[in-house]
Amino acid sequence: MSDTIIKNVQIVNEGKIVEGDLHIKGNRIEKIGNSISHPGATEVDGKGRVLMPGIIDDQVHFREPGLTYKADIHSESGAAAAGGVTTFMEMPNTKPAALTQELLQDKYDIAAQSSYTNYSFFMGASNDNIEEVLKTDGKNICGIKVFMGSSTGKMLVDDHTALHNIFSKVDLLIATHCEDEETITANMEWYKDRFGEDIDAKEHPYIRSEEGCYLSSSKAIALAEKYDSRLHILHISTAKELDLFRNDIPLSQKRITSEVCVHHLHFDARDYLTHGNQVKCNPAVKDPYHKEALFKALLDDRLDIIATDHAPHTWEEKSKPYLQAPSGVPLVQHTLNVMLGFYHEGKISLEKIVEKMCHAPAICFDVVDRGYIREGYFADLVLVDVDKVWEVNKNNLFYKCNWSPFEGKSFRGGVDQTYVNGNLVYNGGKLGDHGKGMRLTFDR
Repeated sequence: MSDTIIKNVQIVNEGKIVEGDLHIKGNRIEKIGNSISHPGATEVDGKGRVLMPGIIDDQVHFREPGLTYKADIHSESGAAAAGGVTTFMEMPNTKPAALTQELLQDKYDIAAQSSYTNYSFFMGASNDNIEEVLKTDGKNICGIKVFMGSSTGKMLVDDHTALHNIFSKVDLLIATHCEDEETITANMEWYKDRFGEDIDAKEHPYIRSEEGCYLSSSKAIALAEKYDSRLHILHISTAKELDLFRNDIPLSQKRITSEVCVHHLHFDARDYLTHGNQVKCNPAVKDPYHKEALFKALLDDRLDIIATDHAPHTWEEKSKPYLQAPSGVPLVQHTLNVMLGFYHEGKISLEKIVEKMCHAPAICFDVVDRGYIREGYFADLVLVDVDKVWEVNKNNLFYKCNWSPFEGKSFRGGVDQTYVNGNLVYNGGKLGDHGKGMRLTFDR
């Protein structure tokens, strides 16, 4: 049983930074205070470092089952732990897609054996599986995922009746990918008429355009308001969408919430010139003014959560011509590094980073006993050296795809240790034992 005291560390939690000690006993936080000692406990010197709650990433694609040549729950949860992410919520567009309760349970069974970190999996909605969706247990499943834009297989929900059924009947959090399919199709046809098959990646933000995002997001919000649904819109990428969200009430009182992803805060359309398909993702990374507007909305609480939409593909797949290259970027190992870069630029505080990456997901999804540094909560913790300078290269990547758009980039700030349920699963560049993660439960 874990018995560890982290000494003399700067604890970042609930809007404050306080120096002190923290005692981990078993899988919980036993005590927070000054000069804690306990016979037989392992002591970790935290002097000069900060201790954060473990990051909760509410949107990842770990590709298992069916696409494990790209990634799997074991490999990507290890990458998550290396990046300070102690909890993930994974999307249903695997092969087969998680469109039945049995297929959803298969993913939980895999994670129970192989995950380094805590986990939950979204139930997938389609045009014709409403009866399966309604069987979902909200105390044990993070939510229902609805793709209101291009996806794979049977995951696109574009039937009017199906959408109304989902929003009117589902009494759980509904998470949506919002891009208007008709707009995207029309834009693509225009570019194909002009360029044929020789379309460049730099056109991606104009094919998957601001208007396409806004039309779909506003439609989702209209449905949620009509039926008083609990709606969470994923990966907001445009300035226009920001007026759809409010910041005049606390997050805990919102029925409609939003997420922004690190790549939409970090990259912009100029990066297609150097990265090409590496930064091709849906919704697209767009012109620079969107990035600036998103950051402002994050700080003023119109945007509630920071996530990754971690979506790995092989290098061979991403090296294909634009029309054949899949959308998605591997990000879960470096999400905190990106945000620490903004911290060092003076754009955001450590307290705000913790609020948006740890506290807010716990509030938004009603996660039980995680997302905060509190006595009695699960000991999901990240020890960070905010001044350590290091460079991303293939030798320190944990992604199964073994590439990153950040290769060759130097970051200031990095994870020293990651604890999941009191277990030290990442330490000084190395992963420990897998299978230490737990299934999330929800207070609903």
